[in-house]
Order: sequence, then structure tokens, then C-alpha cells
Amino acid sequence: MSDIWLTSLITDTPQEGFELAITLSRRGVKYTQPDAEVLHKLRPIYAKSADSLTAASHVIAVNFQTVAAANNYWK
Repeated sequence: MSDIWLTSLITDTPQEGFELAITLSRRGVKYTQPDAEVLHKLRPIYAKSADSLTAASHVIAVNFQTVAAANNYWK
């Protein structure tokens, strides 16, 4: 994936920041496993795993923390 899609972490609102954090998290998975067939094959497994869902939420939270800091916590 060589396309440039992330030009800034600055967002107008915390809601937009949270959505950016989700996008960052999803893009991270796509970079790690670029084979869409494998991703779709694994989805039913991790979608039913409390540990996997908790881990995904943690990754989103870390990305949101980064975006919030970049936005000076929208002060």
C-alpha cells in the first residue's frame, strides 16, 4: 500500500478524532495482513472472541490517545 491517505492527525472534533482512530486501526490490520481472503476467513473467529474484541478496542483506544494528543485534546 503506497497511497498517501493520512495527511494529518488534526480533526475538528473528538468524534472525528475517534473515527480517525478507528480508520488507523483498520488500516493497521490491512497493512499487517494484505490478503483480503485471509482477513475474511479469520473474521468469524475473532468476531466471537471476547479477548480479540478487547484487544481491538485497546488498539483503537491507543490510536485515539495519539490523535487526541495531536489535537491538544481539542482545547
